[in-house]
Amino acid sequence: MPQRSTHSVGFTLLLMLIALVASSASSRFMASAQQQLATPTAATYLLGPNDRVRVKVYGEPEITGEYEVDINGQISVPLAGHIGAEGLTTRQLERAIAAALAKGIVRDPRVSVEVALYRPYYILGEVKKSGEYPYRLGLTVMDAVASAGGFTYRANESKIYVRRAGASAEEAISLDSPVPVFPGDNIRIPERYF
Repeated sequence: MPQRSTHSVGFTLLLMLIALVASSASSRFMASAQQQLATPTAATYLLGPNDRVRVKVYGEPEITGEYEVDINGQISVPLAGHIGAEGLTTRQLERAIAAALAKGIVRDPRVSVEVALYRPYYILGEVKKSGEYPYRLGLTVMDAVASAGGFTYRANESKIYVRRAGASAEEAISLDSPVPVFPGDNIRIPERYF
């Protein structure tokens, strides 16, 4: 009889250890996922089509201005030509523009680039005013829903579907914690089932 209870205690301890390891791994996974979904900053944001950038070339007022990243991921800068911007940070784009200008008539170009306007996000489904909305840093799904007039009475307020810019499929996300929105996202609020 005592041998059986020893096995039982050992088995119980083993189950508790497995649960502890799984909980720790789950916490690390969630922290890693949240870090990957962290809201972009001006330094880490990757440009894409429909973003608008403000380019300043010191001493060259005819080149200085705002340029939109076209559907091919490029901007067209006078004296520099078409420059690939998609997938670059603003610092990388600064270097690309400076390199292109240095090949032409501009000597030692000093270039500054900043995002003037982020590409919009889209929200549809069970919100009062679905459509296209301007993006701002730090935006969450609940902020987006508020911008769209709030949920309709039929909305499922516990989960949403998001298709991130460049993704081919949407993913279901629970609304039990803040969900960041990124430029170009498509957010769908589903209908609840009774």
